[in-house]
Amino acid sequence: MKAAPVDLSDGSLAADRYRIDTPQPATPKAMAKVARKLVAHHGWDGPVGVCMPSVVTHGVVRSAANIDPSWLGVDADAVFTEAVGQPVSVLNDADAAGVAEMTWGSGRGRPGVVICLTFGTGIGSGLFVDGVLVPNTELGHLELDGPDVEKRAAASARDRERLSWEEWGDRVDHYLKHVVMLFSPELVILGGGASKKPDRWVHRLDPGCAIAIAEMANNAGIAGAALLAPEPGASRSTRE
Repeated sequence: MKAAPVDLSDGSLAADRYRIDTPQPATPKAMAKVARKLVAHHGWDGPVGVCMPSVVTHGVVRSAANIDPSWLGVDADAVFTEAVGQPVSVLNDADAAGVAEMTWGSGRGRPGVVICLTFGTGIGSGLFVDGVLVPNTELGHLELDGPDVEKRAAASARDRERLSWEEWGDRVDHYLKHVVMLFSPELVILGGGASKKPDRWVHRLDPGCAIAIAEMANNAGIAGAALLAPEPGASRSTRE
């Protein structure tokens, strides 16, 4: 778990990220304690945005494929708001990263359907129509050659199965072609840890639409969460 204040004029971090290992088990109570420490470290007294790898609707966690199942049905907004003593808004982590890319990165000013995909432990997705987020798409859980395509096409699959970059790139291309067939995007933005080495695998991709490498890198989730934090009573230039 990590946090930083964000300059909302350009999405840059206003201080270094501070990181604390995710507690095990990562229950709401345990994570709330860490969140309090993260916010206190930065001396923050304004609204807070939190992103999680799950479906989140109106602050309530609705899926737990990649988090502790004790989160299911929990009002995460309320849990974190009570813990940090500031208003908190919780959203899907890939949605947050996509919002950052559409605001300051590779999707800035792009009309039509744009999909931001993050390749890491799983595959996260942020879907936008004329710049407006369609939340909680979770396209890493599409069924393609079996359930949960992220088990075969996430960046973690390359390490787990000892695939070459080219072999893994071919799997990603197969997945992207399926996504393009379903949603007909004008642009797919590729993010996550694997996007740091695009020369190793992006040449294997030909999904049938434009592709771009994410520009916000590891700051995307934090920056997007900050942008969607609750509006404060008075305007501020930065948010957590």
